[in-house]
Amino acid sequence: MSTEANKKLVRRFYEEIDKGNLDAIDELVAEDYNDHSPPPFPGIAPGRQGLKQAFRLFWDATPGTRDIEDQIAEDDKVVTRLTARGIQQGDLPGIPATGNRMIMTATVVHRIENGKLAEKWSDKDVLGMLQQLGVIPTPGGVT
Repeated sequence: MSTEANKKLVRRFYEEIDKGNLDAIDELVAEDYNDHSPPPFPGIAPGRQGLKQAFRLFWDATPGTRDIEDQIAEDDKVVTRLTARGIQQGDLPGIPATGNRMIMTATVVHRIENGKLAEKWSDKDVLGMLQQLGVIPTPGGVT
């Protein structure tokens, strides 16, 4: 696939997630998907099924959107800088629903193989997310 086709695949992945269409993951993600930065929640399976579990968990608890800020592709990899926004309406493991707005930035690297997402590495502002949800105090005690 061309680098433009790879970028389009990643954009479509996030568009489908934003719609809550997690069934699209079966079409867009390899079954043996390797997430090198999985969410820190117990019971998440490996591979594509684990990715679906994680997104279902987040979609149910914090429905929202992802805005792609930048995207760079080379060979079989796509780097995406994005901003996720949502409101925590439901419980996350160990974090009861708060009703708080949440904005989280992330930089994600996907590797594409045979037209599907095969691997992912990510760097997310989890500390900022936890502070916005009131789990960890912010400096100065402001949440």
